[in-house]
Amino acid sequence: MSIERVPQLTFRAVLLSMVLAMILAAANAYLGLFAGLTIATAIPAAVVSMGVLRLLGGGTILENNIVQTGASAGSSIAAGVIFTIPALVILGYWDDFRYSWVLAIAGLGGLLGVLFSVPLRRSMIVEDPLPFPEGKAAAEVLKAGENPGPGLKILALSGAIGALVKLAAESGMKMIPDNAVSSGFVGKFLAYMGTNLSPALLGVGYIVGLNIGIVVLSGSVLSWNIAIPIYHAFFEAGDPALAAQIAGASAGDAAGAIWSAKIRYLGVGAMLIGGVWTLFSLRKSLLSGIKSGIAAARKGKGEAVAETERDLPMKWMLIALVLFVIPLLLLYQAIVGQWSVSIPMAIIMIVAGFLFVSVSAYLAGLVGSSNNPVSGITIATILFASVVLVLLLGRDSPIGAVAAIMIGAVVCCAAAVGGDNLQDLKAGYIVGATPWKQQLMLGIGAFSCALIMAPVLNLLAAAYGIGAPTAEHPNALAAPQATLMASVAKGLFGGKLPWTMIAIGAGVGALIIAFDEWLKARKAHFRVPVLAAAIGIYLPLELMVPIFLGGLLSYFVERKHNVAFDDHDGKDRIHRPGTLFAAGLITGEALMGIAIAVPIVLTSRADVLAAPAALHFNQWVGLGVLTVVGWLLYRTSSKGMPH
Repeated sequence: MSIERVPQLTFRAVLLSMVLAMILAAANAYLGLFAGLTIATAIPAAVVSMGVLRLLGGGTILENNIVQTGASAGSSIAAGVIFTIPALVILGYWDDFRYSWVLAIAGLGGLLGVLFSVPLRRSMIVEDPLPFPEGKAAAEVLKAGENPGPGLKILALSGAIGALVKLAAESGMKMIPDNAVSSGFVGKFLAYMGTNLSPALLGVGYIVGLNIGIVVLSGSVLSWNIAIPIYHAFFEAGDPALAAQIAGASAGDAAGAIWSAKIRYLGVGAMLIGGVWTLFSLRKSLLSGIKSGIAAARKGKGEAVAETERDLPMKWMLIALVLFVIPLLLLYQAIVGQWSVSIPMAIIMIVAGFLFVSVSAYLAGLVGSSNNPVSGITIATILFASVVLVLLLGRDSPIGAVAAIMIGAVVCCAAAVGGDNLQDLKAGYIVGATPWKQQLMLGIGAFSCALIMAPVLNLLAAAYGIGAPTAEHPNALAAPQATLMASVAKGLFGGKLPWTMIAIGAGVGALIIAFDEWLKARKAHFRVPVLAAAIGIYLPLELMVPIFLGGLLSYFVERKHNVAFDDHDGKDRIHRPGTLFAAGLITGEALMGIAIAVPIVLTSRADVLAAPAALHFNQWVGLGVLTVVGWLLYRTSSKGMPH
C-alpha cells in the first residue's frame, strides 16, 4: 500500500493524542515543579496508542506515530510553562495563574516552536542526520508494535505503584514521610545527608542514566556537604541576620536556611555561565543548520515532492507566524503600555525564538529531549531581554522584570516544542510518515496542553504552594527554574541578589566547563554537562539522591546485558521495559499528586486524607518501600520485554 493510502491523521488518532497530551502535560507540570526535571513522553504514548487503537479495531504504524507525536507535546509545553510562568506569581505580579494569559503564552509559544522548527528538518534529519536517540527509540517501539499488551501491563503496574506510594506519602495519607534525612554537627561543621522517597525520582534517574545521575548528585554534594559546612564554620558571622535566624536551630534547619539564603545562588551563577556557554559552543552548528534549512525550503519550490518529504508550506508558515505574533505583541503592549517598548519585545521574541529553537533542536538531536538544557536557553533569553529592557525602561522600572519573563516564557515554550518536534520527525522519517501531518499534529497537541496548564498550576499552587516555603505550605513545590528566572530578572531591575555567591557559582561553572572540555578532548564516555551540575547545586540534596540511584540501576542493567556505554541501539532495546516501568512510576505519582490536591483545595485542609496516627510510620519504612520499588524496576528491566 502506498504511503498516501495508509491512514495517518485520523479523527481517532487526533482525539487520542489530545487526551494523552493533556494527561502527560499535567503529570510533567507536577514533576517539573517538584524536581526541576521533565521527561520525554513519546514512548509511553506510543505504547498506550497501540493498545487503545488495537481495542478499536487496530491501528496502522503511522496512526500510532501521529498519536505519539501529538502526545509528546505534553512534556515540552509543561517544561516551557513551569520553567517560566510561575515566576510571575513569585514576583508578585499575579496572585494566581490567569487562564487567558497562560493560554496565550503557552499556546502561541508552542505553535511558534512548531513553525520555527520546520526549516530545520531537512538539514538535521535528512541531509546531515543527528542521532535523535529518543526519536529512534520511539520508531523502534512503533515497529515492534504487533504485541503492545506486555508494555501496557508494565505501564499500568508501575503507574499503580507510583500512585499508591504518593497517596501514602506526606501530602496524602501521611503514612510514610517524603524524605529520610539525617543531620548533625561535627565540631563546628554541619553534616547533612538524606534522600527523597519518591518513586518518580527513581524513574527519572533510570531514564536519564548514570552519567547525569552522578553529575547532579555531585552538584548537590558540592552545595550541601562542602559549601554549606564551610559557610557555617567561617562566614556565617558576616551575616548577622542569617546568624540570628540559625542560632539555636537544628543542624537540618540551619543547613536549609544557609542553602536558601546563600548557597543555592552558586547554582544560579553556574546556570548563567552554562547558558551562555551553550550558545557559544553551538554557534557554528547553529548557523549551518539554519542556512541549510532555509536553502532546502527554497529548493523545494515548484518541484514535485514525495509524500514523505512534504513539510508545511513556507508561505502558510509565514502567514501563521504573523498571525501568532500579533496577539503576543498586544499582550506585551498590555504589560508595558508603550509601543516603543512592546514592539522591540516582540522583535526580541521572534529573533530569540528562532535562534533558540534551532539550538534546542540541535541539542535534542545530540543528547535527547530529556537532557535538553532548555532552562539554560531561557536564562540566556531573559538576560538578553533584560539588558535591552533596562536600556528602554530604566533599571528602576516596576514592570521590567515581568516583561523579561514574558519574553522568556514564549521563547522557552517555543524552544521546548522545537526540540521535541525534531525528535518526533526523526521517528516519522524512520517509519515513513508525512512530515506536514506530524507538524500539524504537534501544533494541535501543543495547544491542547496549553488549554489545561492554568487550572493545573492553580490547583497545585493552592494545595502545595509554589516557590519558597511558607507557614501555610512548609513543603511547597520548589519550582527551581521559575524561582531562578524570577531572581535573575528581579536582580537586574533594582532587586538585591547575593552577587558574590553568583560570581563564585559562575567561576565554579567555568571550571566544570573546562573539565568537560578536557574530557571531550580525551574522547571520554563520561561527560560533565554544566547545566546538569548547576541543577544539582541549586536543588536540595535529597532530590538528587534517588535520581542517582535510578541511574545506578540502569547501569547495572547494562552490565548484566553487556551493553556498551555508547551502544545507543542496544541500550534502547535493553532499557525499553525499564523505561516503560520508570515512565509509569513518574506518571502515576504525578497524577496522584494532582488528584490529592483536589480534596485539599476543596476542604482547605492539608491533612484531609491523613490516616489514623497508628498508621503513621517512620522513615525506615519509607526507605523499605523505595527499595522494593527499585528492585521491581531492576527486575522488570533485567528480564526484558515479555512476549
